[in-house]
Amino acid sequence: MLRFVIYPNFQKKNALSCVREVCGRLHRLGGDVWLDERCRAALAGIPFVHYGVFRELTERADIVIAIGGDGTILRCAKKMLPSSAVLLGINTGHLGFMAGLETEDLDELGRLFRGEYFLSQRMLIEGRLTGGEQTVCFTALNDIAVSGMCGKVFDLSVRADQKLIGRYRADGMVCSTPTGSTAYALSAGGPLLEPELSCIEIALICPHSLFNRPVLLSSDRHITVTHTAEAAKQICLSADGEPPVAFPAGYELEICRSRHMVSLVSLTSGSFYDAINRKLMQSIKGFSEEVQEGYHETGKTE
Repeated sequence: MLRFVIYPNFQKKNALSCVREVCGRLHRLGGDVWLDERCRAALAGIPFVHYGVFRELTERADIVIAIGGDGTILRCAKKMLPSSAVLLGINTGHLGFMAGLETEDLDELGRLFRGEYFLSQRMLIEGRLTGGEQTVCFTALNDIAVSGMCGKVFDLSVRADQKLIGRYRADGMVCSTPTGSTAYALSAGGPLLEPELSCIEIALICPHSLFNRPVLLSSDRHITVTHTAEAAKQICLSADGEPPVAFPAGYELEICRSRHMVSLVSLTSGSFYDAINRKLMQSIKGFSEEVQEGYHETGKTE
């Protein structure tokens, strides 16, 4: 019997109804369904659902299912470490680029029991902020971003294995995994990377230069980031969009590949590039169609 652990984000629209539907389908297919104890009240009246502590449950799980958006999948992936269970994301959010299933395709859940799914192995990165008497550690599936408050520019230097890559003046920088290349790093001008690659991307945020370009490094590199911002300029860092942490001048941020991996499940045969065309191009396509409709309505042919 397959053991499933569900990680829902009830703040997402339709998430609760999706969770109920997923639990019912998995049970009817012969699955053993578990959720965190904190979900008990929301799912009261479903007799076949079991409860426990999420992190402990994942240690005995076969498949973890995150129901929400990309942020939900990111949080779930890190909370389940170091479990060897695979992770399926069901999208109830807006983009859901990391999701392996959409809510309208729940009929495909039966393929989990037949082993008819695809796995994508994703690397993570770890960050360690040191200075003074404190050390703060982070883990990220997407990225670790350093930025100035209120868009203020500051100076920073980046080293790989203690060798200087460059000194920059910018609003910040994004240190990204290949999975995160379609997130903040993409908005910062970085390239699209196939998610199964093994490398670390560095992209500057609004660099004060015409010549700065993203850099791709071997995943074996140890990256060190320092900055010389004035005391009045507040610098912070964030891992996967989590609440920011202060990054005082004189501290060092060390970033390296994590020893952990995350296996993402996809229940469709679509490729990484299919997802890009369906989701990242969606807004542009919609805008184009609206413009064309507007031209037809007004009689314009330009």
